[in-house]
Amino acid sequence: MIERPHSPLAWVNGSDAPEKPELDLGFMPLTDCASLVVAATQGFAQPYGLTLNLKRQGSWAGLRDKLVSGELDAAHSLYGLIYSVHLGIGGTGPCDMAVLMGLNHNGQSINLSRNLQALKVTSPEALEQHVHQSRARLTFAQTFPTGTHALWLYYWLASQGIHPLLDVDSVVVPPPQMVAHLQAGRIDGFCVGEPWSASAAQQDLGFTLATSQAIWPDHPEKVLGCTRAFVEQYPNTARALVMAVLEASRFIEQSQENRRSTARLLSASDYLDTSLACIEPRLLGDYADGLGNRWQDAHALSFYNQGAVNPPYLSDGMWFMTQFRRWGLLREDPDYLAVARRVQQLELYRQAAAQLGLANRPDMRSSQLIDGKVWDGTQPAAYARSFRLHALSETPALVARR
Repeated sequence: MIERPHSPLAWVNGSDAPEKPELDLGFMPLTDCASLVVAATQGFAQPYGLTLNLKRQGSWAGLRDKLVSGELDAAHSLYGLIYSVHLGIGGTGPCDMAVLMGLNHNGQSINLSRNLQALKVTSPEALEQHVHQSRARLTFAQTFPTGTHALWLYYWLASQGIHPLLDVDSVVVPPPQMVAHLQAGRIDGFCVGEPWSASAAQQDLGFTLATSQAIWPDHPEKVLGCTRAFVEQYPNTARALVMAVLEASRFIEQSQENRRSTARLLSASDYLDTSLACIEPRLLGDYADGLGNRWQDAHALSFYNQGAVNPPYLSDGMWFMTQFRRWGLLREDPDYLAVARRVQQLELYRQAAAQLGLANRPDMRSSQLIDGKVWDGTQPAAYARSFRLHALSETPALVARR
């Protein structure tokens, strides 16, 4: 059991009381579900009048379907999943969706197989050469077609001169099954969240070639997502939920011992159901890539970072739409800013953050990615067209504009 300080939490009462005090929250067995698990199990929800029932999911597609149907009230979700459902390119009809807050930055990895290592494919340059010179076509796995892992994989491959849709094959594999697929030789590499990359390296089944934070330092990753109907029907509940998860996020990063306690909690069978040795090191920023290299990562998995992680920045939501456009999932440019303003629940988040005494953050943020391009939320249509490798001329299987 994680010990937490006995400081009083603000009680939300009267007309601000949660309209729905008991919530079913979906999560996938990944280290970055930590703030939801801590909020639900360590006493952060009760002071806000909430009971949080955690529901582990077997796939992102299943989580998506339960969110849309209302079987889940909210969920630990891929950023791109929320936007693809909203735009109608997520495998379901379009449904108005909402991002309540960011849950984490960083903490995903691209791993390759030991077979590629045996062929001396242990660097980006060697991979690019192998892809373009070998007759054998490589297969990479990601976790959801419009999810963050697909987009980190595509972005990284393209930055190395490899077209992710033409030069290699891409398949969908749920996160906990990645290691088994690698072991069976069904895939040559994958992009996934922890602890599954660390697990592959520790079992000597693969090695980490790139981290997602090397692609984009402090990149957006998982979010607390729900339908817009949920926010509109239960605004006090949504605000209270954000406050509880914010408290939990802050708690995790208050000390290294809190991070270690969180790792122990996550290892339990109800959550990640894997060894502490696979979870704890990278949660603490201690990386070993499986090739003999070890380092303390300056941009490791972060849940709070003095409040910088959690705002639903408009620019973050817009970036995912630019990549949908880049890779042919959208035939036309959406109204990037208008869509982001509808999905990102900035005002609700700011109300919750203000009650916790957190400083106000801007709507947009600026970052430089691995290929040198700067993304700051301005000129999204031009940004989507600015890449040498793209699929803008391709006809998508399903197109929607909302």
